This record gives sequence, structure tokens and C-alpha cells, in this order.
Amino acid sequence: MNIVDLATLTGACVIALGDDIAGLWTGDESVAGQIAQASEAAGEKFWRMPMEEKYFEGLKSGVADMKNTGPRPGGAITAALFLKQFVKETPWAHLDIAGPVWTDKENGCNNSGATGFPVRTLVNWVEGSRGDRNREGI
Repeated sequence: MNIVDLATLTGACVIALGDDIAGLWTGDESVAGQIAQASEAAGEKFWRMPMEEKYFEGLKSGVADMKNTGPRPGGAITAALFLKQFVKETPWAHLDIAGPVWTDKENGCNNSGATGFPVRTLVNWVEGSRGDRNREGI
């Protein structure tokens, strides 16, 4: 079982990657490869971002288990590290879709407004996973 979360979580991801590319965070190479393959086939762009554990220091608190926001530098990374705390050992990916989820003007196959990003990638990912299970006899 894998977990994938989608969020328009941080403006920091838009600053880093712009309006056309979403951020991808995962510590699982298999999940990263599957999503990369699915997104390429879908024509939706993701860029794999680092999971720099050192940045978790910015989420530590003297009065709580952790804070829900970190310092501004590396904000998209600390947001992913925050989410990671809730999945434990389950293979997981965080997709920050803040940039490409909306467009002000027609862009490729998207009219202006909400784009539906990353639905095509997720459909490809699920279809590919189903094919793997069928080949394995599961």
C-alpha cells in the first residue's frame, strides 16, 4: 500500500518551481519512479525535491510535539517533513500542486481556471499499479 497526498500546501513551492511544475517529495525510490513515469505519460510536470532531515529542526517546539510551520527558508521542504511524521513507514509521496493547479490563461489542454492537475498523473499511476498486480497474479 502507498499513500499519496496532494496539496496546494506552500507558496514556497510556487516560488521554487513556478506555475507549471509541481513538487514531489518521497523517500521511496519505487514510488518516485512510478510517479515520474505516470506524470511523463500524462504530460504533467513534477520535480523531485529533497527531504533534508536537518530542516526538521525548524519544526521542533519546546511546548508541543512539533510546530505546524517552520522557518521561511526551505518552507516547502519543512512542510513535506511535517506531513512525513504522520505516515510512519508506509511508502508515501507528497505532491505540492500549488503552481499548476490554476492558470489565468489557456495553457495547452487547460482552459483558464482550475486545471485538474494532477488527475491525469494519478490515473496513470493507479492504472500502472493495477497492471503490476495483474502481472503478479494479485
